[in-house]
Amino acid sequence: MSPFAAGTVTGRPAHTTILRVKRSFGFSHTTGLAVLLLSASGWLTAQQQQTGAVEGVVTLRSGGTPLHNATVSLLPTGRTAASDERGEFRFQNVPPGRYRLVAHMHSLTDETKLIEVQAGQTAKLDFALSLAPVRESITVTATGQEVATAQAFQTVTSRESYDLTIKASNSLGELLETETGIAKRSFGPGNSRPVVRGFDGDRVLVLQDGVRTGTLSSQSGDHGEPVDATSIERVEVVRGPATLLYGSNAVGGVVNVVTGHHLLHEHPHSGFRGHLTGIGGTTNAQGGGSGGFEFGHKDWLVWGSGGGMRTGDYHAPIGRIVGSGTELRHTTAGFGRYSEKFGFNLSYGVQDGKYGVPFASEFHEHHEDEDVTGEEDDHGEEEQIGIQFRRHNVRFNGSVRDLGRGFESFQLALNYSDWNHKELEGAAIGTEFFNTQFIYRGTLTQRRRGPLSGSFGFWGMRRDFEARGEEALAPPVSQNAFALFGLEEFSFERVRFQFGGRFEHNGYSPEELRNRSFNGASGSAGVFLPAWNGGAVVVNYMHSFRAPALEELYNLGPHVGNVTYEIGNPNLVAERSNAFEVSLRHTAQRVRLETNFFRYGMRNFVYLQPTGAFEDGLPEADYAQADARFLGAEMRSEIGLRRDLWLLLGFDAVDAQLTAGGTPLPRIPPVRGRIGADWRWRSLSIRPELVLANRQWQLAPNETETPGYAVVNLAAAYTFTQKHTMHTFQANLFNLSDRLYRNHLSFIKDLAPEIGRGVRFTYTLQWF
Repeated sequence: MSPFAAGTVTGRPAHTTILRVKRSFGFSHTTGLAVLLLSASGWLTAQQQQTGAVEGVVTLRSGGTPLHNATVSLLPTGRTAASDERGEFRFQNVPPGRYRLVAHMHSLTDETKLIEVQAGQTAKLDFALSLAPVRESITVTATGQEVATAQAFQTVTSRESYDLTIKASNSLGELLETETGIAKRSFGPGNSRPVVRGFDGDRVLVLQDGVRTGTLSSQSGDHGEPVDATSIERVEVVRGPATLLYGSNAVGGVVNVVTGHHLLHEHPHSGFRGHLTGIGGTTNAQGGGSGGFEFGHKDWLVWGSGGGMRTGDYHAPIGRIVGSGTELRHTTAGFGRYSEKFGFNLSYGVQDGKYGVPFASEFHEHHEDEDVTGEEDDHGEEEQIGIQFRRHNVRFNGSVRDLGRGFESFQLALNYSDWNHKELEGAAIGTEFFNTQFIYRGTLTQRRRGPLSGSFGFWGMRRDFEARGEEALAPPVSQNAFALFGLEEFSFERVRFQFGGRFEHNGYSPEELRNRSFNGASGSAGVFLPAWNGGAVVVNYMHSFRAPALEELYNLGPHVGNVTYEIGNPNLVAERSNAFEVSLRHTAQRVRLETNFFRYGMRNFVYLQPTGAFEDGLPEADYAQADARFLGAEMRSEIGLRRDLWLLLGFDAVDAQLTAGGTPLPRIPPVRGRIGADWRWRSLSIRPELVLANRQWQLAPNETETPGYAVVNLAAAYTFTQKHTMHTFQANLFNLSDRLYRNHLSFIKDLAPEIGRGVRFTYTLQWF
């Protein structure tokens, strides 16, 4: 009931009615006040009778120890509660209905339960958490609110810190490369970036806490997306209609790095908690550590984190790959207030480091070391090429809840990032890049009314880009963008529907070149049909618009990072695509299965078309447009052979080509499969894995074939948990057979194979 309606009597304001009663019957001021208090009391009692409550206890399954500061989420409301010293949690003023509760505690396995809330009653539900082979997953990226991944319309991959720390990479592509449907593009280990369903560059949007990171990783094969796996809460990869919430250029998907500090929790924890992590590894001399803390008092929360990691040159079965070392350092601090009605947080972070670009000097020599007679100069020992980067970031989030008149909350995000990186040739700076951006995003969440729920909002960006030096391929450019978006869902007992839309404007203002402006609309529709007990069929359609990227319009010159002499096209038009996806899902006690089939039809697809000529020793290519299509399938399953032994399977394949003539597109991942197991005994986990890849024989012009391979990995972890502390020891033995294999999406695959046999050790201490 609306508070405005509660304060009326037959359409008149309550205070007017009381005043008239007083005048008619001669009531005193005291009597009038008493009547007013009784009326308010009656209204509050009625409100309480129309809602219920949920309470319970979270314990550790082994021993029944109460867990303090476990997070319990009430879905789909987005409300969260933290367990107290006795492990108890409680939600009040919960409207009647069916809800899904998810209990989460660091590396323990999340537990999900359904509950029915009735008016005027308290529903009770307890959780007992432990380590289990199969983990429940939550996503905030798909809809902007917390939802179980199995119930999302979109195909979602969510990996938490427990799974990510064992990989311990400081580059995002390396971190996700073994996930189903995700590959890595790289020019060495420090600059890898995720490729989703065969889409790369400007068609995959990388976010941090729902906002673009501000790096330049989409513009070049040697530009990285740095991340420290030990400092994040989880990474979510979303494909499908939810991409409309974040940007029309996210055709392939959205990769969102979630730190956890920018989610406006309804109930902040009290007291002190934190973590410390140490890492060491062989084959690349890896070493590093990180730590963080949070301190909460009443509605306030203060946090900080920092750390660093370095790797030396890695060793492949053919020997050391010179110039492949990496360094990463990061520091973040912030504070916030989280109350029932209002919330905000403010943070500042700085990230800096360096990574090598192996064999880049060979491509530099092709266009630098020839004189007019074509004779090469001898400069002696090659200078190593590397990239030194730095990123400053300031972030503000604010929210208002219980808005009334059909709206649940409004959230506003403001983000400023300043990215700079220098391409080093030995000690000299060859080219320097500057990229600053200011982003704002506002989202209004609707209060559920019967079957209808959803959200809509606005988004905008101001970006200034500049490059200086010998590879300054594009002029200084200012980019202004603005968008309106919405995502609505209709939930019925036997079927759910989702509809989304986005209108976006992108304008480019280059120095001394023609301005370009693009306007377009994107839309989506989906249906979620529970087809059998524990199973569902999900069908999605999406029409998307993408404005050409800055580099596609304006680049001109030798681009070693893409091993191409690039010729931009300022006359490009917007891309249009129509995507269909069918997903089959099954969730039961001993079986979890998801199979996806997708097809993207692209009109005016922008790609690099080789001209057949060579310029400055590099193959020349124009940014051209033609129709294309992407066709593929993904499958992942978890099958319980016994209570403590699970079989893990994965498969993905994608075929991408130009429609006219059937010419394959470059750097498309081969057919891949994964066979693994997860065996648990008390607090010990052992996970062997076999990764298989077919040879990639479907080649774009200037590509070479990549042989198939089989790689064996083995991971083990032991977790010791008490009421307020958790110790996790992990060991990751990778490429046990020391197999020589190459990544087809690497720009230097013919020169640098992937890492050889090695082991990585990780120890994490958490207190809460």
